[in-house]
Amino acid sequence: MAISLSVVLLLAIVLVVLMRGGSIKAGPAVVAVLFGFFLASTGMAPAINNFLNSVASSIAAIKF
Repeated sequence: MAISLSVVLLLAIVLVVLMRGGSIKAGPAVVAVLFGFFLASTGMAPAINNFLNSVASSIAAIKF
C-alpha cells in the first residue's frame, strides 16, 4: 500500500511538472490519467503491481 501510494504521488508530481513546463498539455494529461485509471481496473493490474513491487524490492536490496 505504501509503495503504490508513493508511486502515485511521484507520478502525479511528474505529471504536474510536465504540464507546467509545457511538455504536455492538459488534454493529453487527462487522457493519461484516465488511461491509468481504466488500466487499474483490467486484468493486467495485478501483473503490473507485481512487477512494480519486484522492481521496488530490487532497488531496496541494493547496498551501497
